[in-house]
Amino acid sequence: MGRDPPVVTAAPPRPAVDAPAGPDGGPGGVPARVLRAVPVPVALIVMIALAGVVLGRVYADPLLTRLTAGAAVGSVLVGVAARRLPSWLVAPLSVAGLAGWTLLSLRLAASHAALPGGLGEVAADAARNAIPRLLTAMIPVEPAPDTVLVPVVAAWLTGLAAAEVALRAGRVLLGYLPPVLLYAGALYVVGPNAGPAVGPTVVFAAVAAVGLAVPAGRAGPAAADPVAGLAPAVRAAVRLRLLAASAAGVAVVVALAALLAPVMAGQVDARPVDPRRYVEPPQVESLDENPLIRISGWALNPDQKLLDVRTEAGAADAGPPRIRLAVLSDYDGVTWRVGATYRNAGRILPAGEPAPGATTDPVRQEITVADLTGKLLPAVPTPREVTGARVAYDPATGTLIRPEGLAPGLRYTVASVRERPDTNLISTANVPAGDAVARVLRVADGAPEQVRRLATQLAEENGAPYARATAIADFLAEHYRVTADAPSGHAYPNLAFFLFGPRNGGGQRGTSEQFAASFAVLGRLAGLPTRVVVGFEPKADGPVRAADAYAWPEVLFEGVGWVPFDPMPRPDEEPRPVEEDFRPKPEDPPPSEVPAPTVEPTATPPAAAGPAGRGGPGGPGTPVLVGGGAGGLVLLVGGLLLVLAALRRNLTRTRLAQGDPGRRIAGAWRELTDALRLAGHPVGADLSAAEVAERARRALAEAQAAPPPTPASPQVPAPASTPPKAPGLVRGPGAEPVAGRPGGPVDELAGLLNQVAFAPGTATPDQAERAAALTTGYVAALRAARPGWRRLLWTVHPGPLRWRR
Repeated sequence: MGRDPPVVTAAPPRPAVDAPAGPDGGPGGVPARVLRAVPVPVALIVMIALAGVVLGRVYADPLLTRLTAGAAVGSVLVGVAARRLPSWLVAPLSVAGLAGWTLLSLRLAASHAALPGGLGEVAADAARNAIPRLLTAMIPVEPAPDTVLVPVVAAWLTGLAAAEVALRAGRVLLGYLPPVLLYAGALYVVGPNAGPAVGPTVVFAAVAAVGLAVPAGRAGPAAADPVAGLAPAVRAAVRLRLLAASAAGVAVVVALAALLAPVMAGQVDARPVDPRRYVEPPQVESLDENPLIRISGWALNPDQKLLDVRTEAGAADAGPPRIRLAVLSDYDGVTWRVGATYRNAGRILPAGEPAPGATTDPVRQEITVADLTGKLLPAVPTPREVTGARVAYDPATGTLIRPEGLAPGLRYTVASVRERPDTNLISTANVPAGDAVARVLRVADGAPEQVRRLATQLAEENGAPYARATAIADFLAEHYRVTADAPSGHAYPNLAFFLFGPRNGGGQRGTSEQFAASFAVLGRLAGLPTRVVVGFEPKADGPVRAADAYAWPEVLFEGVGWVPFDPMPRPDEEPRPVEEDFRPKPEDPPPSEVPAPTVEPTATPPAAAGPAGRGGPGGPGTPVLVGGGAGGLVLLVGGLLLVLAALRRNLTRTRLAQGDPGRRIAGAWRELTDALRLAGHPVGADLSAAEVAERARRALAEAQAAPPPTPASPQVPAPASTPPKAPGLVRGPGAEPVAGRPGGPVDELAGLLNQVAFAPGTATPDQAERAAALTTGYVAALRAARPGWRRLLWTVHPGPLRWRR
């Protein structure tokens, strides 16, 4: 009897004999499991470390790259080790590791930058200022506690987040998001300050691909055919759907690549955005914005100890080096300003190439601050290394500041390179021109005409740039005197009084402030790029006192660089009066106000009699022609007078009612001087405001006391003017009247003008209205004292429209 065939049932596949199952049911045992677990952590570490490599391209040495690589290794390994622990324990453990690695990194960076202070002080300072200092640091950035703190912390936190998502949650692709964001942030921070990071980017993408591919290639139940065991028809349908889905995915990827590839390729050569432009670099205080005004104060306290300097042996063999405090390149007609852009710098400063033919000497000094205040840090030009103080540096001027400000007892060491240009090249060198030097060639509006004429005279007599600069320095040295009690000020009115003011009234004398500022302004008017430098000229090592403070001008020559000049007079020479070598041209005399003599018409022979009752043949009669011509002439003259009167009225309204208060006060003063000129009492440009006010009082008193002279009565000569006085800083509308003279409206107006000239920006709208009222009253009183026909001529006189304003 036959037997039924045995029933065959499907059984699960058995593992191979040579591949025992591991604890998780998969083949391969512990070594295979370890090999499968390694690629993702390694990929994360490499990707985070590559972000440090990209950021390290703007750093001076590889310390930052090493520190970020250590943070990547530490954070990912902590995540791997704590994978079997509860998730709530991972964050505290990783934060503890972050604190330890951060403190070690700060210690290494502080030792590398030779920063003073303990670890706690350094860490607190870095925590407060890390982000702004990183974005305002000079390229290349020196690794310091405040410039490595943010990258190290960011790298550790990135490793923590990536390890938790990729290893614990098994979402490898999502776990790549933190390293990608870190890498993109590093590229953004670098911006245009380094070349394209093509190599690191290719490696970053390759490592990410390997990390994704390796775990997917392991064998096991999960890798079995997903359609195995299905019916043939169902299996064919599933495979067809999988194939269609794969094809659709490939199509989408190809389409995106075709659309985005040109856009991405076009961005390769584009200049990246520099995030540093959104962060304001360290700024100087208002006291340091124009240190030139401190010269006069230091001159009055010559024994004040500002610094203590010790120069290393051998560096001072050529004489004590000149110490530079600030470089002032911007002048607006009122004040010189620093105008530098300071960037946080490390111990090593960027080095520039010396000028061709220049002699360089290394100078190393230890400087201790005494009573010097502000942020500007003195140093011999040009500094290359600074230890003992955190500094910010401006490469364009080679000057330093300490962002925290100077403090008594601050001690730092500066290693500098002192350059001495080749004198043989200077005499034949030209000066640059164009937009690159427009800043140091700019002459502000309002330069006094006498100053312009002096610059023109010195430039015409000397053709070569060096000859022009030497002529300006010699002219100042030969005609002016140095005094410690000269008032501070280098605005146009101050310089005009220094250059052309009377000697017996305080003119033609000043401190190095006026000498350097006058040289710089005359040089720019003569076509020379100039700037003013403030510093110290110590006589020897030791204390640097206020008497050593000094300002000097510099001129820029092509192929040579900035060359200092000395316009100061020699101690053993007596200055010559300026009038011996320069006599300003007198202004055009006021037009005569005496009416032109009337010429009596001579009798003309009578015309030949024509036909009665008829005019000339083919035209109007003589009476019509004469009447029409006379009427047209009257209309023309009347229209001209009306136009002149309207223009004069508009000029007065513009001067008194338009512009800022300072401009309106100056316009009121111009109305006063025009009125004096119309009255036959012109004032020169060399007179101070107080002297003009005195003449105005005298002119009004004479006009009101006596009737105007007639042709039958002799002209009474105006009394001689009093000796001129030095202009002083008037305290405003409430200032005391001039000594020995009664006060009045013109004295108050002179005080307002001095306030505008010597304290710009302090005038108020009320003071401007007061100046307009004072001028209007004075002009009306002076005009009322004139005869009737002269009052009419006053209204339509064209002189104020063409006189220089």
